Amino acid sequence: MSKDVILALDQGTTSTRCIAFRAPSLAPVATARRELAQHFPDSGWVEHEPEDLFADSLAVLREAMAMAGATPADVAGIGITNQRETTLVWDRVTARPVHRAIVWQDRRTAPMCASLRAAGHEAAVSASTGLLLDPYFSATKIAWILDNVPGARADAEAGRLAFGTVDTWLLWRLTEGRVHRTDATNASRTMLYDIRAGAWDPAMLALFGVPAAMLPEVCDCAGVFGTTGMLGGSIPIAGIAGDQQAAMIGQACFEPGMAKSTYGTGCFLLLHTGDTPVVSGKRMLTTVAAQLDGRRTYALEGAIFVAGAAVQWLRDGLGVIGAAAEAGGLAAAADPAQQGYLVPAFTGLGAPWWDAEARGAMFGLVRNSGPAEFARAALESVAYQTRDLIEAMRGDWQGGDWQGSADTVLRVDGGMVASDWTMQFLADMLDAPVDRPVVLETTALGAGYLAGLAAGVCPEPAEFARGWALQRRFSPAMPAAVRAAKYAGWQDAVRRTLSNGPYG
Repeated sequence: MSKDVILALDQGTTSTRCIAFRAPSLAPVATARRELAQHFPDSGWVEHEPEDLFADSLAVLREAMAMAGATPADVAGIGITNQRETTLVWDRVTARPVHRAIVWQDRRTAPMCASLRAAGHEAAVSASTGLLLDPYFSATKIAWILDNVPGARADAEAGRLAFGTVDTWLLWRLTEGRVHRTDATNASRTMLYDIRAGAWDPAMLALFGVPAAMLPEVCDCAGVFGTTGMLGGSIPIAGIAGDQQAAMIGQACFEPGMAKSTYGTGCFLLLHTGDTPVVSGKRMLTTVAAQLDGRRTYALEGAIFVAGAAVQWLRDGLGVIGAAAEAGGLAAAADPAQQGYLVPAFTGLGAPWWDAEARGAMFGLVRNSGPAEFARAALESVAYQTRDLIEAMRGDWQGGDWQGSADTVLRVDGGMVASDWTMQFLADMLDAPVDRPVVLETTALGAGYLAGLAAGVCPEPAEFARGWALQRRFSPAMPAAVRAAKYAGWQDAVRRTLSNGPYG
């Protein structure tokens, strides 16, 4: 066999998967998956066992190789994509983590963030890193570990401890401790990385009390990071990107003005802004989209806390559906004369509101409102929130000139995009086409492409982009007056839900 198999390791928050692709077309040939245990030791705390992250990753790599009938001689490279911001600290000598991995969802460092914000540090943090002062990111998680694990700070200052996001931990373990590296996309999520200079920022390290000796080397997304011998032979690990950036690459969003939105439990929308980082006036995040051949490109990012989680609520909280796939059909059966609005602020509202104290509410109920109306309101809320993000991004970038045209296309992926009803309403509310690709596993595809690019078995980005395949385009069909009225009703519902609103 030729060296044409790519293994894409996708280490996520709730599962670990490996998809084996065949280059150069990157057709998937095998998939292995394992669930990942979550640990909740205190209110607002979320942790993973570091050994689970590695053991599951190694297992699915081996399983996917076996399912594809591949030997190490057939594998051109491994690409890694990962849950971002999740933080690990380990002992370089013993190879043992000093604490469980603190997951991106964890909120234990909220008081530290509030204190730094009150002291006036957020402007400097945003200017350097493109991020907001929030427990979401890695910096305060590292500080918490150093301050709460006995002896950790002294060991870190002595150069004994290493920090990494999940990609770095997996790379370090797969190379048996020989390689301590990350890529620019993951570095840009730590709140320690100067995204313009492309280097760790000494001022941020001082602010958060993180010794520079802990940090990994930052590399391009595509390139040989190291080699692993744990799969029966020597295989290069040749691509790394954080999950949302990997999805952007898998969607072939390489040009300024291209946007992708991933609909999982929440939603992450990234708008490619080219070679220059765009400063947001709407509290969007500025992040590295990719770094290839030493050239960094940037994106604006907006996050919706509740997308697919609203469908889970319909199933598990209300019991009105037995499976997520039933939501679209139930919504289609809703009374068209009713207009209800679900504001799913179950854990607060994300961008552009950033109201952690807001809580969910349903507006517009009448006597005969029932399961169908709740289902429709839940699915519609995803489209309304997406429009909130896009409106904010339009205001941030080029004075509202998004791709110079009203015909901006949004490429979508994630579990929710299987619902035709939801995608059509999304197109209607955005007044823009929504494109659903043939390959929905875009995160793994992006990681696989990076490894294939570095290994020389996949084409350059422009040619890869030409191979992106459309499964279906959803075009807006809603009358402008109806769209405007529906969105105005949503905006009013959000105002009533905000913690400083009329009912806050």
